[in-house]
Amino acid sequence: MPTRTARTAWNGTLMEGSGQVELSSSEVGTYEVSFPKRAAEEAGGTTSPEELIAAAHSSCFAMALSSEIGKAGGTPQALEVSADVTLGQKDGAPTITTIRLTVRGEVDGLDADGFQQAAQAAKVGCPVSKALTGVEISLDAALDS
Repeated sequence: MPTRTARTAWNGTLMEGSGQVELSSSEVGTYEVSFPKRAAEEAGGTTSPEELIAAAHSSCFAMALSSEIGKAGGTPQALEVSADVTLGQKDGAPTITTIRLTVRGEVDGLDADGFQQAAQAAKVGCPVSKALTGVEISLDAALDS
C-alpha cells in the first residue's frame, strides 16, 4: 500500500505567523493555514488540520461504507457523507474533541436496519476512524426517503 505525503511551510510565531500546506502526493493544491483562523468561527479562506481531517474521514468512511454495503448484499447508488471535526480545549490545550459523521444514502437491497449495521461497521473499520480512536466519534446514518 502506498504512503501519501503533505508538507507544511510555516513562518513566524503561532499567533502572528502563517503557513501553507501542500498536498504533495496528489499535487492538487496548496492551502493557507493560520492558528488564529483555525481557532475562529469563520475560516476566512484558510484551511485547518481539522478541516483536512474532516476531508480524510468523510472520504475514508464513504469508501468503507460502500464496501460494507456490498458485503451485506446491497448496492450503493449514492452516499452523501460529511464529517464535523471540533477543536476544543482539554486540560488547557487545543484538542480535537469530537467528530460527527453524517451519512445519507440511496441503497438498493438493504433496509434501514441493514444500512445502520453497514454504517456502524464502516465507522469502526474505516482506517481513519482507527487512527482517531482517541476522539469521540458519533454517527448519524439514514437512508434517503
